[in-house]
Amino acid sequence: MDDVLFEIVDGIAVITINRPAARNAINGVAARAIADSAERIETDPAIRVGILTGAGGTFCAGLDLKAFLAKEEVKWPVTGFAGFAERRLSKPMIAAVEGYALAGGFELALACDLMIASRDAKFGLPEVKRGLVARSGGLVRLPRQLPSRIAAEMVLVGNPMPAERLAGYGLLNRVVEPGEALGAAMAMAREIAANGPLALAASMAVMAQAPDWSSQDMFDRQHPITDPVFASEDAQEGARAFAEKRPAVWRGV
Repeated sequence: MDDVLFEIVDGIAVITINRPAARNAINGVAARAIADSAERIETDPAIRVGILTGAGGTFCAGLDLKAFLAKEEVKWPVTGFAGFAERRLSKPMIAAVEGYALAGGFELALACDLMIASRDAKFGLPEVKRGLVARSGGLVRLPRQLPSRIAAEMVLVGNPMPAERLAGYGLLNRVVEPGEALGAAMAMAREIAANGPLALAASMAVMAQAPDWSSQDMFDRQHPITDPVFASEDAQEGARAFAEKRPAVWRGV
Protein backbone atom coordinates (compact mmCIF):
# COMPACT_ATOMS: atom_id res chain seq x y z
CA MET A 1 0.00 0.00 0.00
CA ASP A 2 1.39 3.39 -1.01
CA ASP A 3 1.93 5.79 1.89
CA VAL A 4 0.78 8.70 -0.28
CA LEU A 5 -1.72 8.61 -3.15
CA PHE A 6 -1.67 11.06 -6.04
CA GLU A 7 -4.36 11.54 -8.67
CA ILE A 8 -5.40 14.20 -11.15
CA VAL A 9 -9.08 14.87 -11.86
CA ASP A 10 -10.12 17.67 -14.24
CA GLY A 11 -6.87 19.54 -13.71
CA ILE A 12 -7.07 19.14 -9.91
CA ALA A 13 -4.32 17.17 -8.19
CA VAL A 14 -5.26 15.36 -4.97
CA ILE A 15 -2.50 14.33 -2.56
CA THR A 16 -3.82 11.83 -0.01
CA ILE A 17 -1.67 10.85 2.97
CA ASN A 18 -2.44 7.15 3.20
CA ARG A 19 -1.16 5.80 6.53
CA PRO A 20 -4.46 5.55 8.47
CA ALA A 21 -3.12 2.95 10.89
CA ALA A 22 -0.59 5.58 12.02
CA ARG A 23 -3.15 8.43 11.85
CA ASN A 24 -1.34 9.50 8.67
CA ALA A 25 1.80 10.46 10.58
CA ILE A 26 4.68 11.38 8.28
CA ASN A 27 7.64 9.03 7.93
CA GLY A 28 10.49 9.29 5.45
CA VAL A 29 8.65 7.54 2.63
CA ALA A 30 5.54 9.70 3.00
CA ALA A 31 7.60 12.89 3.27
CA ARG A 32 9.41 12.15 0.02
CA ALA A 33 6.16 11.28 -1.73
CA ILE A 34 4.52 14.55 -0.63
CA ALA A 35 7.59 16.48 -1.75
CA ASP A 36 7.52 14.78 -5.16
CA SER A 37 3.79 15.44 -5.47
CA ALA A 38 4.28 19.13 -4.72
CA GLU A 39 6.97 19.30 -7.38
CA ARG A 40 4.65 17.73 -9.91
CA ILE A 41 1.86 20.17 -9.07
CA GLU A 42 4.25 23.07 -9.56
CA THR A 43 5.72 21.89 -12.87
CA ASP A 44 2.82 20.16 -14.64
CA PRO A 45 0.91 22.76 -16.71
CA ALA A 46 -2.14 20.48 -16.80
CA ILE A 47 -2.56 20.87 -13.03
CA ARG A 48 -4.39 24.02 -12.00
CA VAL A 49 -5.16 23.44 -8.30
CA GLY A 50 -3.95 21.03 -5.61
CA ILE A 51 -5.69 19.45 -2.63
CA LEU A 52 -3.97 17.91 0.40
CA THR A 53 -6.00 15.47 2.48
CA GLY A 54 -5.72 12.30 4.54
CA ALA A 55 -7.19 8.81 4.30
CA GLY A 56 -9.26 6.96 6.88
CA GLY A 57 -11.10 9.88 8.44
CA THR A 58 -8.11 11.82 9.70
CA PHE A 59 -5.82 14.42 8.15
CA CYS A 60 -2.37 13.98 9.68
CA ALA A 61 -0.97 13.51 13.19
CA GLY A 62 2.33 15.15 12.24
CA LEU A 63 5.77 13.59 12.38
CA ASP A 64 5.88 9.85 12.99
CA LEU A 65 7.93 9.69 16.21
CA LYS A 66 9.31 6.30 15.18
CA ALA A 67 10.70 7.98 12.06
CA PHE A 68 12.08 10.77 14.26
CA LEU A 69 13.90 8.30 16.49
CA ALA A 70 15.19 6.43 13.43
CA LYS A 71 16.45 9.76 11.99
CA GLU A 72 14.53 9.28 8.75
CA GLU A 73 14.72 12.22 6.34
CA VAL A 74 11.43 14.11 6.55
CA LYS A 75 12.59 17.71 6.07
CA TRP A 76 14.64 19.53 3.45
CA PRO A 77 16.58 22.85 3.66
CA VAL A 78 14.48 24.86 1.19
CA THR A 79 11.06 23.21 1.19
CA GLY A 80 10.86 22.16 4.84
CA PHE A 81 8.79 19.40 6.47
CA ALA A 82 7.57 16.86 3.90
CA GLY A 83 9.01 19.08 1.18
CA PHE A 84 5.89 21.20 1.51
CA ALA A 85 5.67 23.20 4.74
CA GLU A 86 8.12 25.88 3.60
CA ARG A 87 7.52 25.65 -0.13
CA ARG A 88 5.74 28.49 -1.94
CA LEU A 89 3.77 27.01 -4.82
CA SER A 90 2.51 29.20 -7.65
CA LYS A 91 -0.76 27.24 -7.77
CA PRO A 92 -3.50 27.26 -5.14
CA MET A 93 -3.51 24.49 -2.54
CA ILE A 94 -6.54 23.51 -0.47
CA ALA A 95 -6.33 21.50 2.76
CA ALA A 96 -9.31 19.14 3.19
CA VAL A 97 -9.29 18.18 6.86
CA GLU A 98 -11.17 15.35 8.57
CA GLY A 99 -10.45 14.19 12.11
CA TYR A 100 -7.15 15.34 13.56
CA ALA A 101 -4.62 17.80 12.13
CA LEU A 102 -1.89 17.85 14.73
CA ALA A 103 1.68 19.13 15.00
CA GLY A 104 3.35 18.88 11.59
CA GLY A 105 0.01 17.82 10.14
CA PHE A 106 -1.54 21.11 11.21
CA GLU A 107 1.51 22.89 9.85
CA LEU A 108 1.01 21.24 6.45
CA ALA A 109 -2.57 22.52 6.47
CA LEU A 110 -1.37 26.00 7.43
CA ALA A 111 0.94 25.94 4.40
CA CYS A 112 -2.09 25.64 2.12
CA ASP A 113 -3.85 28.72 0.75
CA LEU A 114 -7.35 27.59 1.69
CA MET A 115 -8.69 25.22 4.33
CA ILE A 116 -11.91 23.23 4.56
CA ALA A 117 -12.67 21.05 7.58
CA SER A 118 -15.34 18.73 8.86
CA ARG A 119 -17.33 19.89 11.84
CA ASP A 120 -15.69 17.33 14.12
CA ALA A 121 -12.11 18.08 13.02
CA LYS A 122 -9.59 19.12 15.66
CA PHE A 123 -6.40 21.11 15.21
CA GLY A 124 -3.44 21.32 17.55
CA LEU A 125 0.24 22.01 18.07
CA PRO A 126 1.20 19.64 20.91
CA GLU A 127 4.97 19.86 20.32
CA VAL A 128 5.68 21.49 23.69
CA LYS A 129 4.17 18.46 25.43
CA ARG A 130 6.95 16.38 23.86
CA GLY A 131 9.76 18.87 24.48
CA LEU A 132 9.70 20.05 20.86
CA VAL A 133 8.66 23.24 19.06
CA ALA A 134 6.35 23.84 16.08
CA ARG A 135 9.06 25.09 13.77
CA SER A 136 7.48 23.97 10.47
CA GLY A 137 5.07 26.88 10.35
CA GLY A 138 3.18 26.81 13.63
CA LEU A 139 5.28 29.48 15.35
CA VAL A 140 5.47 31.80 12.34
CA ARG A 141 2.26 31.22 10.38
CA LEU A 142 -0.32 30.68 13.10
CA PRO A 143 0.08 34.15 14.72
CA ARG A 144 -0.56 35.65 11.26
CA GLN A 145 -3.69 33.59 10.73
CA LEU A 146 -5.26 33.77 14.19
CA PRO A 147 -5.59 36.44 16.91
CA SER A 148 -2.25 36.49 18.72
CA ARG A 149 -3.54 35.25 22.09
CA ILE A 150 -5.44 32.35 20.52
CA ALA A 151 -2.30 31.38 18.61
CA ALA A 152 -0.29 31.64 21.83
CA GLU A 153 -2.75 29.35 23.62
CA MET A 154 -2.46 26.73 20.89
CA VAL A 155 1.34 26.89 20.91
CA LEU A 156 2.00 27.16 24.66
CA VAL A 157 -0.75 24.95 26.10
CA GLY A 158 -0.64 22.43 23.29
CA ASN A 159 -4.25 21.25 23.48
CA PRO A 160 -6.31 20.77 20.29
CA MET A 161 -9.11 23.14 19.34
CA PRO A 162 -12.29 22.20 17.45
CA ALA A 163 -12.91 23.31 13.88
CA GLU A 164 -15.95 25.41 14.70
CA ARG A 165 -14.06 27.51 17.24
CA LEU A 166 -11.21 28.13 14.80
CA ALA A 167 -13.68 28.91 12.03
CA GLY A 168 -14.99 31.70 14.25
CA TYR A 169 -11.51 33.25 14.16
CA GLY A 170 -11.39 33.04 10.36
CA LEU A 171 -8.89 30.18 10.06
CA LEU A 172 -11.19 28.03 7.92
CA ASN A 173 -12.94 28.78 4.64
CA ARG A 174 -15.69 26.20 5.14
CA VAL A 175 -16.91 23.89 7.88
CA VAL A 176 -18.82 20.90 6.51
CA GLU A 177 -20.38 17.72 7.81
CA PRO A 178 -18.07 14.78 8.62
CA GLY A 179 -16.96 12.97 5.50
CA GLU A 180 -17.61 15.94 3.21
CA ALA A 181 -14.33 17.88 3.43
CA LEU A 182 -12.78 16.44 0.29
CA GLY A 183 -15.97 16.87 -1.72
CA ALA A 184 -16.23 20.50 -0.64
CA ALA A 185 -12.57 21.03 -1.48
CA MET A 186 -13.11 19.52 -4.94
CA ALA A 187 -16.05 21.85 -5.53
CA MET A 188 -13.97 24.88 -4.58
CA ALA A 189 -11.03 23.63 -6.65
CA ARG A 190 -13.25 23.35 -9.73
CA GLU A 191 -14.34 26.96 -9.31
CA ILE A 192 -10.71 28.05 -9.01
CA ALA A 193 -9.60 25.92 -11.97
CA ALA A 194 -12.17 27.63 -14.19
CA ASN A 195 -10.35 30.95 -13.73
CA GLY A 196 -7.46 32.33 -15.76
CA PRO A 197 -4.16 30.60 -14.89
CA LEU A 198 -2.04 33.72 -15.39
CA ALA A 199 -4.42 35.75 -13.24
CA LEU A 200 -4.33 33.11 -10.50
CA ALA A 201 -0.52 32.90 -10.46
CA ALA A 202 -0.09 36.69 -10.40
CA SER A 203 -2.72 37.12 -7.69
CA MET A 204 -1.02 34.52 -5.52
CA ALA A 205 2.41 36.07 -6.06
CA VAL A 206 1.22 39.54 -5.04
CA MET A 207 -0.63 38.27 -1.97
CA ALA A 208 2.42 36.29 -0.88
CA GLN A 209 4.86 39.18 -1.29
CA ALA A 210 2.69 42.14 -0.28
CA PRO A 211 3.12 41.72 3.52
CA ASP A 212 6.80 42.62 3.04
CA TRP A 213 6.01 45.77 1.01
CA SER A 214 5.63 49.22 2.51
CA SER A 215 2.38 51.14 2.09
CA GLN A 216 4.29 53.77 0.11
CA ASP A 217 5.43 51.46 -2.67
CA MET A 218 3.03 48.50 -2.59
CA PHE A 219 1.12 49.54 -5.70
CA ASP A 220 4.32 50.13 -7.66
CA ARG A 221 5.72 46.80 -6.49
CA GLN A 222 2.74 44.86 -7.87
CA HIS A 223 2.96 46.33 -11.39
CA PRO A 224 5.76 44.07 -12.71
CA ILE A 225 3.69 41.06 -11.62
CA THR A 226 0.26 42.22 -12.74
CA ASP A 227 1.00 44.20 -15.92
CA PRO A 228 1.78 41.07 -17.99
CA VAL A 229 -1.63 39.67 -17.05
CA PHE A 230 -3.44 42.67 -18.52
CA ALA A 231 -1.30 42.44 -21.68
CA SER A 232 -1.92 38.70 -22.13
CA GLU A 233 -4.00 36.88 -24.72
CA ASP A 234 -5.91 35.31 -21.83
CA ALA A 235 -7.11 38.76 -20.77
CA GLN A 236 -8.51 39.32 -24.26
CA GLU A 237 -10.09 35.87 -24.21
CA GLY A 238 -11.69 36.56 -20.84
CA ALA A 239 -13.30 39.75 -22.12
CA ARG A 240 -14.52 38.06 -25.33
CA ALA A 241 -15.93 35.10 -23.42
CA PHE A 242 -17.82 37.43 -21.08
CA ALA A 243 -19.25 39.39 -24.00
CA GLU A 244 -20.20 36.21 -25.86
CA LYS A 245 -21.67 34.58 -22.74
CA ARG A 246 -19.52 31.46 -22.98
CA PRO A 247 -16.83 29.79 -20.85
CA ALA A 248 -13.35 31.14 -21.48
CA VAL A 249 -10.78 28.92 -23.17
CA TRP A 250 -7.52 29.75 -21.39
CA ARG A 251 -4.15 29.24 -23.07
CA GLY A 252 -1.91 30.58 -20.31
CA VAL A 253 -0.34 33.21 -22.57
